[in-house]
Amino acid sequence: MFSPNAMIVDCHCHAGEGDLLTAPWNTMAAIEPYLRRARAAGIDRTIVFAAFNTDYAKANAGVAKIVARYPRRLIGFAMVHARRDAGRIREMIQRAVERYRFRGVKVHGHESMPTREVCEAARAFRIPILVDVAGKAHVVDMLAPQYPDVNFIIPHLGSFADDFRAQQQVVDQLVRYPNVYADTAGVRRFDYIVQAVKRAGPRKVLFGSDGPWLHPGLELHKIRLLGLAPEAQAAVMGGNVLRLIGRGAAARSAGQLRSVGSR
Repeated sequence: MFSPNAMIVDCHCHAGEGDLLTAPWNTMAAIEPYLRRARAAGIDRTIVFAAFNTDYAKANAGVAKIVARYPRRLIGFAMVHARRDAGRIREMIQRAVERYRFRGVKVHGHESMPTREVCEAARAFRIPILVDVAGKAHVVDMLAPQYPDVNFIIPHLGSFADDFRAQQQVVDQLVRYPNVYADTAGVRRFDYIVQAVKRAGPRKVLFGSDGPWLHPGLELHKIRLLGLAPEAQAAVMGGNVLRLIGRGAAARSAGQLRSVGSR
């Protein structure tokens, strides 16, 4: 198990090849430049998942190879397309968890929002869902109460596009739902990060960078600028995400995974 008291963990980074070739985020997410920057910034571990892809089973296998090259630095999350992968999502997540030792699943709202199939697979394997709602924060109000035993991490406080209305709504949701968390990746309106920590508490906010395209050192500095007490800062910088991903790892180490999935 990880030591949540010491580690700085970036909870949001892409890795590997995309196959659409129309934009950086679906062409290539090179991990080596990111890792150099992360080491210089003092980041110990990083959660990685695939760039946009038309075949996430293949892309997840590629991410697993990258994680295997840097096992002391990287932690894998599976990526699924809730609509295109319908009918095989549990199988994909099971492979990711049991074979690749991944610790969560990522769904991007620009492709499709999480379905019951995604949520039930995450619940069975006791892993969090990192769901980019792409500004549609109302979706969180559908997901969180339906699956109170699944933890949802909302990147960018709900909007990479700087939609202040979505970000304000996610701050409210952090307060209302015990199973909703948010990451700070690419959040430019700093006061919303301040609000999130002040209103929901430091245990509900996770440091993320959206690497490799955003500099992890710059994104980490925003957390330092919050001026939090050491214990609260340690939670945001890594302790929170380690707690969330450790839940599934504890179940696996105790041999409980199959019984949980069969309920």
